[in-house]
Parts: sequence; structure tokens; C-alpha cells
Amino acid sequence: MFRCKWEDLPARSSLTGEGRARGLVFLARNQPWKPWVLAILLLLTSIFVGGTDVLAQGYQAQAIRAMPPEELHPAVGEVMSEETVRVVGPAGVLCEIWIRKGIPERAQEQKELGVSFSQIVEGTLVGAVRFPAGVVDFRRGRVRAGVYTLRYALNPVDGNHQGVAPQRDFLLLAQAQADTNPANITRDELVTLSRKALGSTHPSVWSLGAELGPIAKLPVVQHREEEDHWVVLFPAHLQAGNGAGRSVVFALVVVGYAPES
Repeated sequence: MFRCKWEDLPARSSLTGEGRARGLVFLARNQPWKPWVLAILLLLTSIFVGGTDVLAQGYQAQAIRAMPPEELHPAVGEVMSEETVRVVGPAGVLCEIWIRKGIPERAQEQKELGVSFSQIVEGTLVGAVRFPAGVVDFRRGRVRAGVYTLRYALNPVDGNHQGVAPQRDFLLLAQAQADTNPANITRDELVTLSRKALGSTHPSVWSLGAELGPIAKLPVVQHREEEDHWVVLFPAHLQAGNGAGRSVVFALVVVGYAPES
């Protein structure tokens, strides 16, 4: 009886997607398979090739102009820019993100280890997001379709949150109808709002990093293969109390999970 090992296949360095599909075709052409076995091999080939096409599409970012969602309280919607980031994936629109026109910045930056945006105070309103369909956050919490505000928070420094992300910066979701004032709120108030939005004992957290290197075009989505994270990079404008401002680049994980979640 003929026996085959994957080691016998060509292009053995690629055992997923198109590489495995080529291997199945190789087997089908070079072995005396029974007709029903051959049919199964050809079916698997089409599945692997199709799966490769879906993965190749990945996620993309689009810069659009759109009015802030009507679901936002007028006072909150007023501080949002019409410059919108739309993230599109294989199943369609994943989310649309509105950024605050000028994100309040500390008068004096307080450098902290593991913090990318120490110039932003916890509880600061950063933006808003719309999910056309349900999604899963960084801690695998299930978020219902709808409109939410995005506020800045830091991961606590304790054993329960160690290793969640390389940096401590996160954005927390709050339901649009529950977050009605653009002013800063305390961390405890933010966590309470976010727990209610998720319907859980844990807030809905979204990992936020900084991109310091040169980027040819924004917004853009990057796939970070080691963590299997899809990260959308987009510009944000920080505004100091004296009117001075500067631009930064946010790197927000929109698909992917914390290592321990």
C-alpha cells in the first residue's frame, strides 16, 4: 500500500494555503488514487486556495468624511472631527472611527514606564466608534453593534494585568447614550461606564500603541504576524491648554486578542 508523508510534497516549507494546495495537486497527479479519493483531494484544494484568497484580502483602512453619529450626545458630537477612519475586512465594514478635533494634552508631560501617551490624562474623551455588527474586543469581550465613545485609560500595574500588551495604553468603550459630556471623567467612572457597555464585570478594552516610524500614507492597517493582530494606524491631534498642538499616530488593535485572554 502506498503511504505518503507531508515530507514527500513539494514546497514543504509552506504547509498552509496555496503551498498545501499545490501539494494536494501534486499528490492527485502522481498517485493512482481511487476516483472518490481524488474527488476529496480536489475539494480540499479548492478550500485551501479559497482560504488563501480570503486571508490575502485582510483588512484595509479608508479615510472618509462623515458627520459624527446621531447617537452621540450633541455635546460629544460637537467635539468630533468629520475626518473618519473606516476599517473594512473580508465580511465588510468592521468599524468607523471618529477622532476628537483636539485631544486635551497635559500642560506638562509625565513620563511613565510602558506608557506611550503619557501626555493624555486617564478618562479623556478621544473619539467615537460605530460597529455595524457585533465584534470581539482585546480581552475577547463580546461587543454589540452600535455607537460607543472612546476614552483613554491605562492598564493597572498588578499581577492580574501583567503581559496583557507591550504598553499600558488602552481605549475603553462606553455606550453613546450613557456618555453625554466631553469633559474628563475619573478612571473609576470610566471603568463603570465601560462595564455597563459590555454587560460584564470587565470593561471593554482596546489596545492602543504609538507608531513612531515614518508612515507613507495614513490611515493604514498593518498585520502584526507574531501576535496575529490587525492594527489600524491613523493621525490624531493633541491640543494643549495654551492653544499649541501637535500630531501623533495612534496604533489601535481592531482584530486580535491579549495573550492570556
